[in-house]
Amino acid sequence: MTRSNHYETKQKDIIINCIKNHQEFTINEIYEELKGQVGLTTIYRKVDSLVEQNQVSKTIGNNNITYYQYLGHCDKDNHFFLRCEECGNIEHIDCDCIKELSDHITKNHKFSINKEKIVINGICNKCNNK
Repeated sequence: MTRSNHYETKQKDIIINCIKNHQEFTINEIYEELKGQVGLTTIYRKVDSLVEQNQVSKTIGNNNITYYQYLGHCDKDNHFFLRCEECGNIEHIDCDCIKELSDHITKNHKFSINKEKIVINGICNKCNNK
């Protein structure tokens, strides 16, 4: 591994370890937390790369601020995410039922779903019981 590749891997590891500790984050929040370790441009580039790899979700809030959440990595085809609208927690679900739903929508509604980015919003059991 060349020195520059080692440096990039180290920076990526620093960013991932940081974002794993946040339920929801902005790029500026991560930059402030990592100030001096990783530059702002590098954080944008790495987080955008993680979004493309479906390891991070990206949403734009009502205030036009972009928020991100770390999802992790999944190699399975039949997965989706449940996002709690109260606490913001995202839970990864691996379930064959999503394939049936996707097939139904494709066949009956002529719409192709991106199975890697299915997020179902609602209220989690923990928040329901408060």
